[in-house]
Amino acid sequence: MQSSSPDRDASPVRLPHAPLPEYYQPDDAAMREAFLRRTFDDTAVDYNRLEKILGLGTGSWYRRQALLRAGLKPGLQVVDVGMGTGLVSREILKITGEPQRLVGVDPSPGMMRQARFEQPVECRLGRAEDIPVPDASADFVVMGYALRHIADFSAAAAEFRRVLKPGGRLLILEITRPEGRLAHTLLKAYMRGVVPLLARAVSRAKDTPMLWRYYWDTIEACVPPAQVMHTLGSHGLHGVERHTELGIFSEYRARG
Repeated sequence: MQSSSPDRDASPVRLPHAPLPEYYQPDDAAMREAFLRRTFDDTAVDYNRLEKILGLGTGSWYRRQALLRAGLKPGLQVVDVGMGTGLVSREILKITGEPQRLVGVDPSPGMMRQARFEQPVECRLGRAEDIPVPDASADFVVMGYALRHIADFSAAAAEFRRVLKPGGRLLILEITRPEGRLAHTLLKAYMRGVVPLLARAVSRAKDTPMLWRYYWDTIEACVPPAQVMHTLGSHGLHGVERHTELGIFSEYRARG
């Protein structure tokens, strides 16, 4: 495991990664947004099944440990940005047991329809760049594996700062490209080769294998962690740090 602080030589970033012309026109923001909305809506039915394959069955345990490391506990008002099918939200509830203190936000109605909870959780349609909650209303904001899919990370960082109470905690979970050549080659072969093949065998939606190829391509093209951290700090978030597990699982943490 490893922890790091912001790089003073880094610069704030708006786009989390360079455009990917294999999937949409590079200069067409509307086409990119439509591609993402359609893809996540259409493949939502397969997402949880494939996530278990991708994480080799450890995803639930890891998400819960990351939330605990970031200071999640009962009694906090929590916002789960990019909640998707509720994978992070379910771990939040295992820790807090307070669905009334949790709000999930996602731009994909199809993904949110797949979320299943033992008790009702409020789900709101929205984006990281425009979180539909009041100013200074959250004690804890988390975004799990959605950084690479948003259009404007600078706007999202400003929103995190807006919705957090003074001293509130931010946690961003993300998969980061490994630094070593061998580790990069092995992870790429698994995520862009093996996982799409498995997806083709078990998925019900025709675009599911493509989603997981896209997933890797966004990891490979994503801006360096130092720029992510600098962007958070440049929008008024404090104590920005990055904790890593296995060299690829990044936990960006900060306070409002």
